[in-house]
Amino acid sequence: MARAATTSDAFNAIAEPQRREILVLLRDGERPVTDLARDLGMTQPQASKHLRVLREVGLVQVRGAGKQRLYGLDARGLRPIHEWVGGFERFWNESFDRLDEYVQELKQAKQEGPQDGDDQ
Repeated sequence: MARAATTSDAFNAIAEPQRREILVLLRDGERPVTDLARDLGMTQPQASKHLRVLREVGLVQVRGAGKQRLYGLDARGLRPIHEWVGGFERFWNESFDRLDEYVQELKQAKQEGPQDGDDQ
């Protein structure tokens, strides 16, 4: 099956690490593209290209503020990803429960360790 274009859905859009970094930066509020580019160590055209993809899939909104265009996170676009990842919550919880049980067994074994004179 052919892979969908990166602009077709949020999953493909956030597969690119720099786009995920942009979303992290936008969690703190709106930013102009020049700030994003500077903080990510990329050119303004590179940042603009990533922002266009994120905007097309509904992860980023843009608004004019005077001569600037401010980009902001639209977290509603993350809902499909959140729901998909949430499907693994039971697996993670069970894994952590097993790990916790194992740690408790180790602690108990350490406390019940060899007593003085037991190894004679």
